[in-house]
Amino acid sequence: MNNYEEVPSIISCKDLDYLSDMFTWNYGAYKSAYNAINSVEDEELRKQLEKASNIFYESMQKVLNILNEGGSNE
Repeated sequence: MNNYEEVPSIISCKDLDYLSDMFTWNYGAYKSAYNAINSVEDEELRKQLEKASNIFYESMQKVLNILNEGGSNE
């Protein structure tokens, strides 16, 4: 077992699999919400779908930022 004084700036294979799943789930939800916006006539429901699609998009961006940083804590 390794004892690190600082957490190494890496992403393990297991972490990468989890991040990949998170991105895929959020992308699917984003795509569904975004595509439904134009097919809904109720304005309140449309606003909620827009809000949901924005949340899913932001979550996708967070995952991409983690991957771009390569696990670094900076």
